[in-house]
Amino acid sequence: MVYEFEGRTEKEAIDRAAEALGLGKDDFDVEILEAQRSGLFKKGHVKIKVHLNRPALVSPEHTGEADKPRSAPEGPHSQTAFDEPQAQNDFEQKLIDFIEGMVRRMGYEGTVSVLFREERKIGFKIDSDYSSILIGKKGKNLDALQLLTNIYAGRQGREDIRVILDTENYRIRREESLVRLAYTVADRVRENRGSVLLEPMNPFDRRLIHTTLNDIADVETKSEGDGLYKQVRVYYRGGSR
Repeated sequence: MVYEFEGRTEKEAIDRAAEALGLGKDDFDVEILEAQRSGLFKKGHVKIKVHLNRPALVSPEHTGEADKPRSAPEGPHSQTAFDEPQAQNDFEQKLIDFIEGMVRRMGYEGTVSVLFREERKIGFKIDSDYSSILIGKKGKNLDALQLLTNIYAGRQGREDIRVILDTENYRIRREESLVRLAYTVADRVRENRGSVLLEPMNPFDRRLIHTTLNDIADVETKSEGDGLYKQVRVYYRGGSR
């Protein structure tokens, strides 16, 4: 299924898509249909297209309501992020047991606790002496564990909840590293008037590169390839978009 969303910036359009579809921002890939930079006498405008393999949880006809704050639901998922690292219900305990079980089946030991709780998202932290192995090259092992955990959560009847796994603050460190990479590559292509093709990345990492460089007038980005892990090409445009 295909949905279209609009916003003043790419980030705003993606935020509206995630809100309307009931998904995490790294659950879907985005195609930029139209991008108009803001100027002195005009507002910015971005239109995106989202492709899904299943129906959305919330009808996109209501995307205009994305800017309105939603009250937090009653129950354990309305609690603050770090106040209660222990499981607060059977669902959270099942997820913790499932994650710890996967780590053991990999041949390692680790303990799992709740990292944060949000309306449609819950994060878990894995504490282990083998965190580097659990993360894997470019986070691929951690992404795989996260994917399996989300599948398990769906089988528990909680497809509305997005599960995020982290260990040793890898997600934050990865984000900071990608932002630095984006600016470094942008400087390189502006200097040589060429292009650079980055390593294959998951949708969240690619979107971070696109968003970071979105406001640099003479640099453009686009995703290339097929499948989940596509590559981002950063290239010189030589002037305003």
